Order: sequence, then C-alpha cells, then structure tokens
Amino acid sequence: MVLNYIHWHVNPEIFSIGEFAPRWYGLLFAMAFVVGYYIMLRYFKREGIKQDVLDSLTMYMFLGVLLGARLGHCLFYEPQYYLAHPIKILMVWQGGLASHGAGFGMLIALYLFVRKHKKNYLWLFDRVVIVVALSGLFIRTGNLMNSEIYGHETQLPWGFIFELRGETMPKHPTQLYEAISYLLISVLLFWLLEKTYKKERHGFIFGLFLVIFFTARFFIEFLKEDQVDFEATMKLNMGQWLSIPFFLAGIALIIYSLRNKPVANTSKKTS
Repeated sequence: MVLNYIHWHVNPEIFSIGEFAPRWYGLLFAMAFVVGYYIMLRYFKREGIKQDVLDSLTMYMFLGVLLGARLGHCLFYEPQYYLAHPIKILMVWQGGLASHGAGFGMLIALYLFVRKHKKNYLWLFDRVVIVVALSGLFIRTGNLMNSEIYGHETQLPWGFIFELRGETMPKHPTQLYEAISYLLISVLLFWLLEKTYKKERHGFIFGLFLVIFFTARFFIEFLKEDQVDFEATMKLNMGQWLSIPFFLAGIALIIYSLRNKPVANTSKKTS
C-alpha cells in the first residue's frame, strides 16, 4: 500500500522586495493580537469599561508576551549561549520564542496592569485566556508556515515531509495538532463564559484553561522532536517540565473558585 504524504515546501516569506521580506509567522502573530483585541472589546463593552483601558491592556499584553517569550527561550532552552552573548537576546528577528516564557511574561504584565487600573485579576484572566487559546491557533499555524517545531517520523497518511528543512521522511505535523487543540479549547471556554456569565466563579475558567491547555501541550510534546540537544537525555522534555507548574496552578485555581460563592453579574449584554 502506497501512502501519499503531504510534501510541505511553503515559502515562509509572503513576498520579498530587496531585503524587505515579511513572513507568514509575523502576519499571523499580528493577527492573533487583532482578533484578540476585538474579542476583549466585546467583554469590555459589556462591562461598560472604556476602550482606552483595553488599549492599555493590549500594550501590556504585547510587551509581556514578547519579552517573556524571548527571555523564556534564551534562559530555558539556550542559557549558556545567550548568557555568553547577551546582545543576541535583543535580536528577536533571528527567531527563538518560547510559549511558556510568554505565559510567565503575561502573568507579570497583567499583574502590573490590574495594579494600575484597579481591575479584578481573576475576572480579567477568565476572559484573556480565551484570547490566549485562540492566539495559540495563529502562532502554531505560523510555526507550520516556517516548517518548524514538528514531530517525529510517522507512517500516518497525514504526515508532512518538510522539504525546506531537508527532510525526506514524513513527520507528525504537531503544529496542526496543537493549533486544532487550541481552537477547540478557545471555543469551549467562550461557550462556558457565556453560559456562566450571570453567576461567575472568578478564576474557574482561568484554572480550567491552565489544566486542559497544558495537558494537551504535555501529551503532544511526546510526538515532537527535541528543540535543543540537551533534551535528548531527559525523560520529559523542557516543554513538558514547564507545563507541570501551570497544570498544578490550574488545579489550585479550580478548587479555589469552587470554594467561593459565585459572583452575580448584573451588567447588560451588548454586542
């Protein structure tokens, strides 16, 4: 039986004019923020919160995610190289962003945001994580366009041969596995927030996100190739080890939210 695998040789550059060559990854990264902005705008309008507060939140999120993702990659995956060449940390355009680092950066950024704007931290996170899950769809699609972060060899008919990386054998398209998982998670969380809007348990959706998002990430990591050489000697790779504290924090948040009475919300819904 002959299987027809997917020969993947998409150019990561959308077009090029001289040295100007925008990439699909950058476009999808930007789209994640644009789509996320309008989803959050819906929630802010429903609560009667001014749009300039959302503009401030977007800036906090952008800086937190970008700085956290970059530092996360440099310190978690290649600390020896980047500590020896610290100026390279600033060269984000050369690649190297870690989603777990983005998570840590976002936690810090939103903590600073709520301190300045006097908002409820858990109320905000229960909404932001819907955007974060959906953003994962865009980011992993960007990874697919870059032919990066793919899996081990597979004989499944949907295996991808990443020809731009010099691969000749089909590999698990783990970017798609994650992208689809994150889309389903965002839909679930969106539905759950709408259903429980009138009586919210602050922190429950945030906690549920942490549990199911990082559970999906943990198991998909088993199919991925190592990102750095030292992972070859580890029973669990770096992505899996970093997922564990987020998962445990999610369990703690769910327990915390269920022990507290739901908060009645009398705000009118607006589209």
